[in-house]
Amino acid sequence: MNIVDAKTVVLLASLMAALMSLVLFFQWRSFPASIRGLGNWTAALLVLCCTTLLGALRGSMPDLLTIALPNVLLFIGLYLAYLGSQRFLDRPTAVTRWSIFIALTTLPALWFTVVEPNFRTRLLILSLPLGLQFALHAHLIYRHASRSFASTLVVLVMGGGALLQLVRFIVLGLTPAERSTFNPASPQPLFLAAYMLIVLLMSVGLVLLATERLRTELQNLAARDSLTDAYTRRHMNEACQQELERSRRQGHVMALLLMDLDHFKHINDTHGHQQGDQVLVDFVTRVKALLRRHDQLGRFGGEEFMLLLPETPLEEALAVAERIRAMADPSETPLNCSVSIGITTNRLDNDTLDTLLARADKALYRAKENGRNRVEFA
Repeated sequence: MNIVDAKTVVLLASLMAALMSLVLFFQWRSFPASIRGLGNWTAALLVLCCTTLLGALRGSMPDLLTIALPNVLLFIGLYLAYLGSQRFLDRPTAVTRWSIFIALTTLPALWFTVVEPNFRTRLLILSLPLGLQFALHAHLIYRHASRSFASTLVVLVMGGGALLQLVRFIVLGLTPAERSTFNPASPQPLFLAAYMLIVLLMSVGLVLLATERLRTELQNLAARDSLTDAYTRRHMNEACQQELERSRRQGHVMALLLMDLDHFKHINDTHGHQQGDQVLVDFVTRVKALLRRHDQLGRFGGEEFMLLLPETPLEEALAVAERIRAMADPSETPLNCSVSIGITTNRLDNDTLDTLLARADKALYRAKENGRNRVEFA
């Protein structure tokens, strides 16, 4: 015997889903435009909320509005959530193909709602495609989202949705003909309650995913120089300290380069600060093209830059420095600046960040003293 009326549970859960969609809506309106997909998530929750509300009105309104339309909206809502995740993760979308899939799936269900009403057949037709939507969404988040509590929650919830539809399909095949989702003598209200729980947990997971992305975006903005998009001095100091400790534990050698653009003041005085800024941006862009994925380039101040090369012995660091020096050849354009570079590597003892910086700075000073446009090491 059901203690709580199933329609009451649906109405309460729908209200909570609507509130979560409101949270997502405000996130969508206030978050940076680089965080995509929030509008689709908001629409998805609203559509799913309408689906359950219309379903709860079954018996008091025509079946076309309380059964047929909710079935269509259910597929659309789940697809909007999937589409939002694709955009959130910068994955390719296929709206046309999914529209065809939804149409081909819901048309037979509409037939067994309006033309030849058959509750059991309709659910058998819908269960596996719905499970497929849940499974694909879980796979998308698992493959392409960074590992976190939010992504794990969404994967588990979507996986639970897929499993729920599979179990429902099996139960429908084994039990006598059903006539209503709200029949207290059947397991259908339990499936409905489980589905509502999945929608609520999905909405929580999506909100958490958006919040985590915002935090990452803000951290990235704080760690990047606003002009050149190189890392800030603070970030580089922290990264170098972490790499130094890791190198000490694992017995690796790391290299640290300090680079200074030669006669940069002449560019500013002759061509203006705007052109000088462009020289800095171009230098960073070209240096990044020469680096490995885990190398880190930062702006140390003004026209001085720091480059961290993890697990890099002196010989390899010298080769990287020479490539950078050759790349900055001012003979290519009068607005290029040659670069002087000082290199040092860590010693596997009690080397500190301050001693590393002091040695690299000493090598850079020697490069300046010896005529600039050269590489020195200490």
